[in-house]
Amino acid sequence: MTSVLSDALPDTRVGPLLRGWRERRRVSQLELALRADSSARHISFVETGRSRPSEEMVLRLAEHLDVPVRERNALLLAAGYAPRYSETPMDDPSMGTLREGIDRLLRGYEPYPALVVDALYTVVAANRGIEMLMTGVAPELLTPPVNVMRLTLHPRGLAPRILNLPEWRGHLLHQMERQMALLRSDPLRSLYEEVAAYPLPAGAGDDPRAPGDHPSFALPMVVEHQGRILSFVSSISTFNTPMDVTVAELAIETLLPADEETVRALRELSA
Repeated sequence: MTSVLSDALPDTRVGPLLRGWRERRRVSQLELALRADSSARHISFVETGRSRPSEEMVLRLAEHLDVPVRERNALLLAAGYAPRYSETPMDDPSMGTLREGIDRLLRGYEPYPALVVDALYTVVAANRGIEMLMTGVAPELLTPPVNVMRLTLHPRGLAPRILNLPEWRGHLLHQMERQMALLRSDPLRSLYEEVAAYPLPAGAGDDPRAPGDHPSFALPMVVEHQGRILSFVSSISTFNTPMDVTVAELAIETLLPADEETVRALRELSA
């Protein structure tokens, strides 16, 4: 007799996993077959377990379904093949060129803030612009590993100084929701539940200094810093065609000044 517990366990066979990714991407079997130069019949046989896909087919389907690199390894293992993509720690000597390139990029962006985070929003690297914004943040939030979502939304973090906190908080939570739709990550879901439960500081959103008109091109983060009002829009970049899980999950976030007042203030503060 099958127990209730075993009934609740997720199906880890490659066919159901591929079907889950296809349904998540809202792609029909026929459409996927056309993309992958296969047939809908073969895709059906793979998903139901009647046919074992080759290693090449697993990778081809994963590519056309835009499956994250970490999950491609999981698909290969489920199909009985060895993982294709390594997961190299950032402090490994082989990552030295990447680290140097990231450091040069972050320094070159100063005095504007920029940082690099991983899939769980842990800060991998940051420049002096970010360090400047963190003035006044509780020391425990700055103890490694530092998490940018906690830094931003915690009541003892940057949140009390974000003048349009309800809007910016909603943007960040929506960003995490999109990320959870791409990654099957229990730690990411736990982080989301934690930061979503943080209480809003008293009077959040009622600060008369918060500008009523936002730039038309993007929602800014408006933050008070040492008596100045700074306004930033966020841009996020990732690496193209990564062949390593660590690199695939890195994201470079740059905070671009949204007005001339912020440009002048950052130049004065950096000087």
